[in-house]
Amino acid sequence: MKTFKVLSLLLCYPESEWLAALPEMHAALEDETDFNGDAPTRLAPLFDLLHESRLIALQENYVATFDRNPSHSLHLFEHIHGESRNRGSAMIDLLQEYWKHDFDASASELPDYVPLFLEFLSLLPVEEALELLGDAVHVIAAIGRKLDANGSPYAAAFQILEALSPVAAQELAEPPVRDMDEAMELFGPSIDGVEPLLTPGPQVTVVQMPASRRQAAASTH
Repeated sequence: MKTFKVLSLLLCYPESEWLAALPEMHAALEDETDFNGDAPTRLAPLFDLLHESRLIALQENYVATFDRNPSHSLHLFEHIHGESRNRGSAMIDLLQEYWKHDFDASASELPDYVPLFLEFLSLLPVEEALELLGDAVHVIAAIGRKLDANGSPYAAAFQILEALSPVAAQELAEPPVRDMDEAMELFGPSIDGVEPLLTPGPQVTVVQMPASRRQAAASTH
């Protein structure tokens, strides 16, 4: 569905290339109002912002909204697993889902990046896409509520996704926080005396789709 693709682009870092396609993106939403309901109306404030603001202002706003505010993070599993080891396992499970559909997610972003997830949904049959959306809707709705509370027009994108979901969103528990006492007991301070949780944690690595599957995916897209 084009609706998922449009929402994916709207949630990406503003770049002149896709901003030039805003009229086509709005038209695509209009063409699917039988699916997305009043999405064009609800997204009007965001489209206005993207149309009327200078690129540098849009980019600064995007960074302030999503990159500098962890409660608005566009990484789904961060809201569920925090820094726990379960986050890595969830990443692998999602990658397996992508690979099952020959979707090559070996990009610079992590698999749970919302725009990447929505791009994946846009390639699936509607029923399957909605089922997977239902799995993620609890996090999506939580992000949307926090954005709305801060008056961000980006909230509308998440509210539309929540409305499309066949599953009602439930409240999320706060993600686990790494316990300083436990970490000190297990690892002790680092060689320079810094407590372990104050040092940067390891980054989750993006695992590439196996080469054979990448070639098969490329030949079908």
